[in-house]
Amino acid sequence: MTLHWTASTLDELAPRSIHAIFKLRVDVFVVEQECAYPEVDDADLIALHLLGHVADGRLVAYARILPAGPDGMPHIGRVVVHPAFRDRRLGHTLMEQALEVLRSRTDSTRAALAAQEHLQGFYSRHGFVATSAVYDLDGIPHVDMERGTPSNAEG
Repeated sequence: MTLHWTASTLDELAPRSIHAIFKLRVDVFVVEQECAYPEVDDADLIALHLLGHVADGRLVAYARILPAGPDGMPHIGRVVVHPAFRDRRLGHTLMEQALEVLRSRTDSTRAALAAQEHLQGFYSRHGFVATSAVYDLDGIPHVDMERGTPSNAEG
């Protein structure tokens, strides 16, 4: 399956694209995971939004990349694949695309993320290593992970 990938700021996105992003994120992170929290936040205003569309225009994969924070690293978050497309390894393709966007825009693939604990193995396959103990974030166990730090130098 071929996906068309774009990386845009919120201001560059068409209203229907913004709607598709927020619908996918709310459907998965709030409804499916039964987690009531402010899914749409001010970070969306400064993020780079990575979208993967199938040929008919449906949004099936998404992640947002935040600019480097106090730790000096960009943060990847809101990594999501549409439930109907999860059996196609699109999560891995999405992470590869996110790392390529970082490489093309920052000349590095250093990044941080807050992974749901059960996805720690998934992110480790993309070079991320745990940098914290497991902690609760909005009722879901998470662990901080980083890629390209001195302890796991790549990128």
